[in-house]
Amino acid sequence: MKPICHTLLLALFFTACSHPEQATMKKYAENWDSLASYEEAPEWFRNAKFGIYYHWGLLSVPAYANDWHPRNLHVEGTDDYAQHVATYGHPSAFGYHDFVPMFRADSFNAENWADLFVQSGARFSGVVAEHHDGWSNWDSRINPWNAKKMGPKRDLVGELERAIHGKGLKFVTTFHMARNLQIYQQDTANWLNDRSYFPYHPNLYTSSTDSIIRMMYGNIPKDQFYENWLGKLQEVIDQYSPDLIYFDGELSKIPDSVKLKFVTYYLNHASMKDKGVVITHKNGELPSGVSLMDLEKGRMDDKTDHFWLTDETIAHGSWSYTETLEVKPAAEIIHVLIDIVSKNGVLMLNISPKANGVIPADQQMVLRDIGEWLKKYGEAIYDTRTWTVYGEGPTVLGTSGHFLEWKTYTAEDVRFTTKENQLYAILMGWPGEDEQVKISSINRENLKGKTIQEVVLLGSNEKVLWELTEKGFLFTTPSQSMNDPAVVLKLTLK
Repeated sequence: MKPICHTLLLALFFTACSHPEQATMKKYAENWDSLASYEEAPEWFRNAKFGIYYHWGLLSVPAYANDWHPRNLHVEGTDDYAQHVATYGHPSAFGYHDFVPMFRADSFNAENWADLFVQSGARFSGVVAEHHDGWSNWDSRINPWNAKKMGPKRDLVGELERAIHGKGLKFVTTFHMARNLQIYQQDTANWLNDRSYFPYHPNLYTSSTDSIIRMMYGNIPKDQFYENWLGKLQEVIDQYSPDLIYFDGELSKIPDSVKLKFVTYYLNHASMKDKGVVITHKNGELPSGVSLMDLEKGRMDDKTDHFWLTDETIAHGSWSYTETLEVKPAAEIIHVLIDIVSKNGVLMLNISPKANGVIPADQQMVLRDIGEWLKKYGEAIYDTRTWTVYGEGPTVLGTSGHFLEWKTYTAEDVRFTTKENQLYAILMGWPGEDEQVKISSINRENLKGKTIQEVVLLGSNEKVLWELTEKGFLFTTPSQSMNDPAVVLKLTLK
């Protein structure tokens, strides 16, 4: 019997070695207590700090007003309605679904996009898999309105996943589809109060009972919508293994039992793949023990112990492409990134490609400018953690939350990050040549017994003259100008 037992033990050993995930994989039960043991902010996310995603799909075709145009073209009396009627005809004759043949993505090249994201300094990137409009950018069995079957007839999510993972970046899919469900179905008295993207209207396609058309407009039984919502997420998880799944608002429309099934499925899939993944939520619509808070166009006004995400967009006025899109300067986005990182957040910046798959030149320029700054100063951003205080200076938010007022920072605004024995003081502008600058927060109390061993200004070869006084840290700027959007002092502590 001894040789047989020895052979069986060896077989079991080699089986475990050849399938290590079977030996180490954690299996989560379908309850929140079990799922809460998951680390909702894996190390890669804590270190990444900056990512890019894109509102791109069927909603890119009209290129008018903003990303709410598909809804508003159904509301008589709006400018969107008038433009649609003048350009395409009445929405009862030319509906939103009639834009599908016009979404061709014929100039889209996933490898070129991925190269641009690497140049921008992003550590993760991905696409809006499904917006509020019922259009899926992947090869879906559940939703007939998908990019593989219609429009471009290409698996856009699949092409991006291969290109982005191929560059060593983490891959993101975002889901905004909960808003697609019509609440006041066949309730003409309340249809304009519906939180759905496409409110029910008895004379438009939003009230269609056609088995295919109604799926785009969310005019389907709620139980069917819930089943499809979960099924589409499982499709994307199985086919593309995203590293981050982001949810837009209105997730409260989905029953907790259905959301529980999704989280369990995703975390068990990640465990089987031996990878750390991220789920985001807005407004507490998922438990914080399994997901991270996202602040749309907002941030925290102070540093936090927990990690969080801000999704911000590259332009004013619209998340999706329009012909009048006004792109923000790179410097403003860099300042927002710095402020977010100093408070324990991560920035996911949205860009707005055209329907044909071209990223406009002005957006590309902004991304490359951000990347050039990160090449020079990225050590103060990537892989860092917060310091004793997040910063100092006259420009403060005053509150935390979504949709905060856009702020303009100056060289008097300073933000701090740390890494090992390094303290980074990031000045949101150039104070001028040969100027003495005081940073009050760098003082003996905040240094907590550590001493300053060396001070350098990243990107400068000049020696930094400095001293630590009772009133704070004093240093003199170099005689050579450094007109970057932000400059970084690196202090080595002991």
